[in-house]
Amino acid sequence: MAGYILRRLALMVPTLIGILTLTFVIVQFAPGGPVERMAAKFSGMDAAATATIGGGGGSQAVGGGEDKGSSYRGAQGLDPEFIAELERLYGFDKPAHERYVEMLWNYLHFDLGESYFQDKPVLDLILEKLPVSISLGLWSTLLAYLVSIPLGITKAVRAGSAFDAWTSFVVVVGYAIPGFLFAVLLMVFFAGGSFLDIFPLRGLVSEGWSEFGFFHKVADYFWHLVLPLLSLSIASFATLTLMTRNAFLEEIGKQYVVTARAKGMSEDRILYGHVLRNAFLVILAGFPAAFMAILFTGSLLIETIFSLDGLGLLAFDSIVGRDYPVVFGSLFIYSLVGLVINLVVDVSFTWLDPRITFTAQEV
Repeated sequence: MAGYILRRLALMVPTLIGILTLTFVIVQFAPGGPVERMAAKFSGMDAAATATIGGGGGSQAVGGGEDKGSSYRGAQGLDPEFIAELERLYGFDKPAHERYVEMLWNYLHFDLGESYFQDKPVLDLILEKLPVSISLGLWSTLLAYLVSIPLGITKAVRAGSAFDAWTSFVVVVGYAIPGFLFAVLLMVFFAGGSFLDIFPLRGLVSEGWSEFGFFHKVADYFWHLVLPLLSLSIASFATLTLMTRNAFLEEIGKQYVVTARAKGMSEDRILYGHVLRNAFLVILAGFPAAFMAILFTGSLLIETIFSLDGLGLLAFDSIVGRDYPVVFGSLFIYSLVGLVINLVVDVSFTWLDPRITFTAQEV
């Protein structure tokens, strides 16, 4: 097992390099880089317009470069020395291959650079936003599993019944409702809309939270998370519930369950002592994708609606604002977290089922 873990950790390095390399190449053709945007700003033009008509050159020192073969859109009338100074400021005075090697070397030392426009190290920005994203991703995934697994087990035990049919209808309808739309509905009904005003709409904690007592802090924290968590979890319920149901149905029909019943073993012991352990392998396999989807991609609109300043919103604003060091830093952290979670899940398989081994078997 130790050898397998070491091999997986070693494979993370080329995987991360491949992701960064692909992104580096892509952003070489992204229009409207920071130099072009700053030039447009100083010349009084709309920076967003230059990003649209500026051709294929805008990028950054960490992962891209401006196209020096043509003049920057919006730079007309500006002193060429000023443009050259902007290039030096953002690191665009170096050839692409030098920027690429420098980027990889810095990332090897976990130096993610500094934001172009926020005057902060990228790592500090990510760590500042991380509590919000971790809170949303961790608790919403946990909530989805706590609800979906018992519900899926019950549906499997009562397969074909009216309960099974109605709950399937409900979870599928829930899956069909977009999370952001459900968030708006929750706001209207429970957050000061046309009906009740129970839950807050802004931030992760209340003002003066640091002065609260321990239990008051915990209650306030979860009070702010109720609506975002429900909005994020609604789509996960259907997938996990039906996955659990199908996994249990498959296991219930196997010979070892028939044998256990023939020996007089109780139904609860069969389900939770034997079937759950085997069926949970399938359920656990879907955890990395569910967690990463909620943590990074699914939280953007929810963060915006509930004014939660997390990684999803940070990455989106950075892409729109061409703050490429933050974009690359966020991508690096996303990829690293995803790889680590996948490794942890794979190792967990051996704990759930000792028959699973990652060592080569001699024939």
